[in-house]
Amino acid sequence: MLHVGYLPLRQDRAVLRAMEHKDAAAYAVGADDPLVREFAHLPEPEYTEASVSRLIDGVIREGLTRGDLAVLTVADPGTDEFIGSLVLFNVDTEAAEVGFWVRPDHRGRGAAHASLSLASTLIQRSGLTRLTARTVPENLGAQRVLERAGFTRGARARSMAPSGEEVLLLHYSREIRPSAPLP
Repeated sequence: MLHVGYLPLRQDRAVLRAMEHKDAAAYAVGADDPLVREFAHLPEPEYTEASVSRLIDGVIREGLTRGDLAVLTVADPGTDEFIGSLVLFNVDTEAAEVGFWVRPDHRGRGAAHASLSLASTLIQRSGLTRLTARTVPENLGAQRVLERAGFTRGARARSMAPSGEEVLLLHYSREIRPSAPLP
């Protein structure tokens, strides 16, 4: 189970926090980016500010409450502006899967790497010991970010993406050392 009470988490290149209504419009615009559409395999075919607000009030809030789904905002540490999204899903007693994307105007600044580091901190503090990820072979940027963040590439296999589409995916894993529980 994810313990989202540890949020927000902060580094010099990104903040990882719960998604808020002020993020809805920027999420919808970012989710419409051609590279996000191609590689993120988002569950909905399109997003609007209203549809994202409904998700925040429904599925996102419910997942955070249960501790088995965390659709989070990657925010600029100086402005708290939405710059991307990181989701933790397929949570079990030992592991969670991570997916992430960054808006085009914020790519190449280290936000994706920082958000994965922050997600690893949340996983560790939640008592989980492994973080997994999947990406299509064509997504070289995600592969570089994952490998730089300490993930090890595993098998190639056809499997179901969050969009419901069956695709060939590269599987990644990162072991997380257990830590002493924080007060």
